[in-house]
Amino acid sequence: MRVFVASLATETNTFAPLFVDRSAFEAAFYCPPGTHPETPTLCSAPVVAARRRAASEGYTLIEGTATWAEPAGLVSREGYESLRDEILSQLREALPVDIVLLGLHGAMVARDYDDCEGDLMARARALAGPDCVIGAELDMHCHLTTEMVDAADVIIAFKEFPHTDFLDRAEDLLELCLRTARAQVKPVSAVFDCRGIASFMTSREPGRSFVDRIKAMEGRDGILSISVAHGFQAADVADVGTKVLVIADRDAGKAAALAKTLGLEILRWGPSGAAPKHYKPDEGIEAALALAQDGRPVILADRWDNPGGGVAGDSSVMVEALLRRPEVPAAIGALWDPVAVSLCRAAGVGAEISLRFAGKAAPSSGRPIDATVLVTGTTSELVVPFAQSWVSLGPAAAIRIGALDIVLASTRAQTFSPPVFTNLGIDLAAKRVVVVKSSNHFHAAFAPIAASVLYLDSGGPYPPDASKIAYTKIRRPFSPLDPNPWL
Repeated sequence: MRVFVASLATETNTFAPLFVDRSAFEAAFYCPPGTHPETPTLCSAPVVAARRRAASEGYTLIEGTATWAEPAGLVSREGYESLRDEILSQLREALPVDIVLLGLHGAMVARDYDDCEGDLMARARALAGPDCVIGAELDMHCHLTTEMVDAADVIIAFKEFPHTDFLDRAEDLLELCLRTARAQVKPVSAVFDCRGIASFMTSREPGRSFVDRIKAMEGRDGILSISVAHGFQAADVADVGTKVLVIADRDAGKAAALAKTLGLEILRWGPSGAAPKHYKPDEGIEAALALAQDGRPVILADRWDNPGGGVAGDSSVMVEALLRRPEVPAAIGALWDPVAVSLCRAAGVGAEISLRFAGKAAPSSGRPIDATVLVTGTTSELVVPFAQSWVSLGPAAAIRIGALDIVLASTRAQTFSPPVFTNLGIDLAAKRVVVVKSSNHFHAAFAPIAASVLYLDSGGPYPPDASKIAYTKIRRPFSPLDPNPWL
């Protein structure tokens, strides 16, 4: 048996003024065939899963390129096509193959390509032929399109938010594709379109129990896999929205019935039934101070200035809010500001300098902060753990203004884990409030050290309210713009 694996991924916020070309992939994560590290990245876990089982399963593994760009705005046509064609050329050279495994995101948008993954998968199918098993792993925050489902035999999305399970799901994908290639199962897929956005977290109820229950359904009564594509609302594409994908063994009717049942259950939670309370900046600080304990800060998640949502991650709104409370021991990070980082590193640890930082990428980032700061830490590369992977925030610096410690980074990435602060010498146990630039991926690593976790609405720049997004391509009806037709 011959298995081909490759990965091409990013998450596109079509409203973000941050554009992506091939160099953005090469700068973030680019591994030609055979050079992928032994640890997975968010969207390249199929490479690691396939490599680990090649010897025991007795198949020949052919690795293609694996690459990722940090979430941002539109990908250039030339950038997408060059990477797509690179992988397709590698697949062509590997033919014949029995299985094609693709590590994707599911929300990549390029100029002239609203569905990059569907395009890649359809071209892979045309090359590999109808008898080849094609499987893809997707981020749950994807646009699950008809083109993707039609081109693949098996699609499996992450189940956990925060995304702690990307390697587990890659292993599920490999196992199901192997069983399909050996004619042990015949997967058939059904999709229920919720006709709106119904995202939920698995770090809280009702999402936690729901995901535990669907995981228990898999492998029983002919159900092979269940995925909820939450959707990525910061994208003006026709297929934005939440969908439930059920894969059954030979029984399309069973798959469709279960997909609809689960989709309607999600919808009955209502537009805010699965969402935590989101605090305005000053309100959030007050709430945090009431909950903080000695040695255990409250974590405030600045969700809508989260680089994982394709925005800059340089909003100054929460910095200003914390500076209005100079008596509060606090920390915030990581803010994207490569220029400020370079100035701090040049000045050196212990230097007190005048610095302009944050609030630079767009008007929605707020105003730049001008202050006299103490440089308390620097590094040539800030590398932090995220689930089974490692993420680089590039050269970084820590600065202090009174009781407030601030981490500045050169690479846009979420604040996945405490080492974003502690690797630069910031003692989180000494803080009452810690603000992280992340949607929810911080939760698994930060919750154990926190007195509580709260979520912020600092005003953007990510568009948090789907009812106010200037969509031009979505298929109506679409909730919350219209009444949901299923309820």
